[in-house]
Amino acid sequence: MKNKRKLYLINPSFQIKFSIMISLLLFISSMIYPIAIYDITSNAIEKIGESVKLSQELIDNRKTLIIILTFWQIGFLAMIFIVSIFFSHKIAGPLYRLRDFFKTIQKGEGRDLLQFRKGDYFPEIATEVNKTFDIIQQNYIEDFYYLEEVSRYIGSLSSSLPEKHKNDINEINKRLAEIQQRFNVI
Repeated sequence: MKNKRKLYLINPSFQIKFSIMISLLLFISSMIYPIAIYDITSNAIEKIGESVKLSQELIDNRKTLIIILTFWQIGFLAMIFIVSIFFSHKIAGPLYRLRDFFKTIQKGEGRDLLQFRKGDYFPEIATEVNKTFDIIQQNYIEDFYYLEEVSRYIGSLSSSLPEKHKNDINEINKRLAEIQQRFNVI
């Protein structure tokens, strides 16, 4: 399959930072549960203070519960971190593709249509970039044909001009040819 993802850390600094921030936010917000459990059990232990056996049993249950919650929290945060990497890939991937698209154009290697993978976010950006480049290319084509026309006019005018202006006309034609050559690349 052509568009299959092989690398999920397209922009590691963004994706890892994003995933850490999401995981940290969830960690902080989920700390209320162990704190609440500890507080509730401490209050219960104080109230049942007379029964040493019941107090000790409650303390042991609290320790077990806190240990289970800690492992649960670590597993949950690891899962959230990994899911965040996959989620951020759907953002970083299109930006990476867009950057490569512009680099290809800058190198003068022509232009294919910009396409994102199915399921990536911001497909409308690819559509708008393609429309914009289509309009720019259409304008270049129109300008190219106009430059050809101007070049022909100048060529026909040069025969009726005095010799001293023919160098200027030749320089103008040379410059027009250079501009037309750039239009041929696009």
